[in-house]
Amino acid sequence: MKKTHLYILFLILLSSITLAQNYFEAGGYAKYLFSSSEFPQLNERLYDHIIHSRLNTKYFFDDSFALKTEFRFRSFFGNSIKKIPNFSELIKTNQPLLDMDWLVWQNQNTVGYAEIDRLYLDYNANDVQLTVGRQRIAWGTSWVWNPTDLFNPLSILDFDYEELPGNDALRIQYYTGAVSKIEFALAPNRKKNKITSAALISYNAFDYDFNFIAGIKNNRWITGFSWVGDILGAGFRGEVTLQEKPERLSEYELLYSQFELQPISYSNKHFFSFVLSGDYTFPNSFYIHTEILFNNTGVKKFAGVFTKEASETGMLSPARLSVFQEFSYNISPLVRASIFGIFNPNDKSKVIVPSISYSIITNLDLYLIALIFNGDQFTQFGDYGTSVYARIKYSF
Repeated sequence: MKKTHLYILFLILLSSITLAQNYFEAGGYAKYLFSSSEFPQLNERLYDHIIHSRLNTKYFFDDSFALKTEFRFRSFFGNSIKKIPNFSELIKTNQPLLDMDWLVWQNQNTVGYAEIDRLYLDYNANDVQLTVGRQRIAWGTSWVWNPTDLFNPLSILDFDYEELPGNDALRIQYYTGAVSKIEFALAPNRKKNKITSAALISYNAFDYDFNFIAGIKNNRWITGFSWVGDILGAGFRGEVTLQEKPERLSEYELLYSQFELQPISYSNKHFFSFVLSGDYTFPNSFYIHTEILFNNTGVKKFAGVFTKEASETGMLSPARLSVFQEFSYNISPLVRASIFGIFNPNDKSKVIVPSISYSIITNLDLYLIALIFNGDQFTQFGDYGTSVYARIKYSF
């Protein structure tokens, strides 16, 4: 039996030891997503369907000890399975330590994929909290880009995965006050040079929360800080990180040579990232949110070519500068409209994302969204086309 299966079996057996004297919670959702996506590389538009179900459970041994498990299953059918090479590999979630996913079926027309994306034990004793297993460790304070989120950085364009990926990790939190703590987290990896280990100190002063971090990620040291507070009722957030320059990734040299460019990893500078974020909600529910990201080693042209290398080196964007702008408004108590965009000022490419949500009845929601990419070839957003989505979701 695989080590992963033994790990899951151990937690399930542990959860049944004192079943009679404890309690259990369960919830989840089922949803259907239709998409119409333009693929410039294929020179055609593809139509796809996803049926997505999720089950979230939490079993309490007592007031201080709990086991949480979250499972999701997705079935895909449509044009992409036939048209996109290695489609079944592209939909899989990266699981760097334990494989807790299954390709349930695969044929020319449909693919079924299941995974456990949360499975952890949570123990609280006075001021100490210990969490072991697949969990989400979110250290960032900003809402679009989180360079201080060393374990689970998010992507705002991945709109259909509300829970976001987790990590197989050990996490220890010691609360030194009502709004202050010291935290340590360790995320092992099959590859020794990919282990993430870091500490965080959180402290409140002047009605602001300040977080200071230091650790090792991808075999490189990283340090930084973040804050969250408000100015005259407007949210004000920011994050700053400085990390050791990576080893040279020579495998990208041939690709970049045709553009007369060098890999990002050839830079002699340590990597510096800075995020500044502000948002405000007016009394009539109109909401505005602005955020910027600066990378000192980001590129000013052909950013789309650098996307893979940037991800591998821990950058949230290959661009030197990125600007985010969002507006939203409650048309009625049941309908909310929103539009946001991400703009690269250097290569002039952008993505615009309008959406509208409608609460049909209790626990049943309709969501319409489009991702409109625009820019020249090889720019950050110039090679993705336009996609529109319609989703209906029932929660229980």
